[in-house]
Amino acid sequence: TGISSLKIKHNNVLGYFIETTATHAEKMLSEPLSASYIHRQTTANQVRFTTVELSEMETKILNAGARSLEIETLHFHGIRAEILAKAAQLANLARGLSLLDLASSLAYLARAQDWTRPVVDSSRRFDIQAGRHPVVEAALRRQGSAPFIANGCDLSGTPSSIWLLTGPNMAGKSTFLRQNALIAILAQMGSYVPATHAHIGLVSQVFSRVGASDDLARGRSTFMVEMVETAAILNQADDRALVILDEIGRGTATYDGLSIAWATLEHLHDANQSRALFATHYHEMTALAGKLRGVENATVTVKEHDGDVIFLHEVRKGAADRSYGVQVAKLAGLPAPVIARARAVLDALEKGDRETGRGKTAVIDDLPLFAMAPPPLPVKSEPSQVEERLKDLAPDDLTPRAALDLVYELKKLL
Repeated sequence: TGISSLKIKHNNVLGYFIETTATHAEKMLSEPLSASYIHRQTTANQVRFTTVELSEMETKILNAGARSLEIETLHFHGIRAEILAKAAQLANLARGLSLLDLASSLAYLARAQDWTRPVVDSSRRFDIQAGRHPVVEAALRRQGSAPFIANGCDLSGTPSSIWLLTGPNMAGKSTFLRQNALIAILAQMGSYVPATHAHIGLVSQVFSRVGASDDLARGRSTFMVEMVETAAILNQADDRALVILDEIGRGTATYDGLSIAWATLEHLHDANQSRALFATHYHEMTALAGKLRGVENATVTVKEHDGDVIFLHEVRKGAADRSYGVQVAKLAGLPAPVIARARAVLDALEKGDRETGRGKTAVIDDLPLFAMAPPPLPVKSEPSQVEERLKDLAPDDLTPRAALDLVYELKKLL
């Protein structure tokens, strides 16, 4: 055409078209160009044309998308038919790869985390030496914290199949319960376990009643959820089950809770005959170890230093003497007056029960209704220069001029 500004463009109305400026409109609309270029549209600054060849190319371009989709669909149906024909082989391949993935991952953990091969048989043995919680241990390692404290657990029935675990909050009771349940599951699925030695007999079921949660949408309080879960355990657990129970009966009145926890432990021992770990703050229950042949006391050790509690995270035979709740509350950051008041109330309750035997209600009646924080002690300090200057001053004897001079003098002393 001899027109340097000629362009080919596209829009949704005209499709593909040839565009030039209005300056060249007359040339494009005149012979011989008008025979080849078909006029489509004129705007204020541009004139647009098409050609037979451009229209044919546009048709091919538009049809190419639909044709490519037809070809892709054809290939897809072909591949799908081949896959369906070999579905069984592919499913076996997927299962094999998943098993390989699982086995290699567990093997990596066993070697990297120093796990050991457990002995798994059909007995009632449950003997774990230096067991560890795999998740907590990994978290401590990532944080660069102190190493995880390993603990053993023997529920083989010689001497006991139920451990009654006492000790303060934050000492590690819940971790100990969970780690033994995890080790039992890992052993029975064919994995090495985080321990130095493990002999675990057949575990038919693993039951857990841990944590605190409610189900208000169904009208269940925290305590109701706890009781429903406990009921499911007592109604289903058999003599090959492993049961972990954490703080049964804590959601109600003290005597109600103690009674429920006491009866639950007796039922597990006499009726279910399950291997169990039972964590509680009801120290009265430690007396059951002397009455039930299969129950033994264990505790998580702590050390008290200058009124603070140090958690050792070691489980040993025996019973805790108290729960150290006030010390844990102090660690949590409760205000000092609250901690001091709690200590006073606790001392009064313990002293009343120990010396008078009148019961908690009578002792509480003797406590003052309000216990205000003691006023701060006065701080002794040397009198300032301003105080010394004003000590012997007689304001009534000052003239206005003298008073003004005194203000300036005191200002300099500050």
